[in-house]
Amino acid sequence: MVLQHLQKLANKQIILASSSPRRKEILDKLVGLNIMVVPSKFEENLDPQNFKHPSEFVIATAQGKAKEVAKRLSGSASLPHPDLVIGADTCISFENQVYGKPRDHQDAHLTLSKLSGRNHEVLTGVCLMIWDGKLWIETTFSECTKVKFGQLSKEEITAYINTGEPMDKAGGYGIQGLGGTLVEGITGDYYNVVGFPLHRFCHHLSRIIADTLPLGEEA
Repeated sequence: MVLQHLQKLANKQIILASSSPRRKEILDKLVGLNIMVVPSKFEENLDPQNFKHPSEFVIATAQGKAKEVAKRLSGSASLPHPDLVIGADTCISFENQVYGKPRDHQDAHLTLSKLSGRNHEVLTGVCLMIWDGKLWIETTFSECTKVKFGQLSKEEITAYINTGEPMDKAGGYGIQGLGGTLVEGITGDYYNVVGFPLHRFCHHLSRIIADTLPLGEEA
C-alpha cells in the first residue's frame, strides 16, 4: 500500500505532533518513516458533549494538535519547514460516554470496573497537514476498534493499577503491555487500540503520494 513509496518519503520532514512513545514506535518501526517528535502545545480541553459522535471529538482534538505544530514550525527559523504534520488523539467510548486518560487511581479503577466483561470501542482521530509549497492541505479520518474485556475481579484491577501502566493511557489500559491480559478479544485494527491506526494511515498516505503533491516528489 505505502511500502513502495517509502523511498520518496525518506528525505521529507515529517513531524509527529504527539509525545506518545507508542505512536512514535508504530510510525518508526512499522512504517519506516523518519519522524521528528514535536509535542503539540494545543490545550486538550474540548468537551466531548459538544460533539454528536466521539469520532468527531477525537478528530477535532487531532486537528488542534496538528494545526498548532504546523503553524509554530512554519514560522521557525531554527527548524526546516515540515512537509507533513501528523496529529492524533485516542479515546474510549462506552455506553455513550467518552473516557480519556484516568485522572487518578480511583478513576482508573472505576473505568476498568465498568469495562469488565463488556464491549467498548477505541476511537482514534488523525489529522494530516500536508505542505504543498504554498499552503497547508488538511485531511482527517478516524478509526474504530471494538474491544471485549474478560471478567475482572477487584483484586485484579487493583493489581494492574498498582503497576502504574494505566495512568497515561486512554481508558486506563495498554493492550500492548500488561493490559493485554485483560482483553478477551478485539475486532479491527490492533494498532488503533495501541494509539495509532496504522492501516488507515498507510492508506491515506498512499493516496496523498498518488495525488502527485510535493510530498510524493523525491528530494
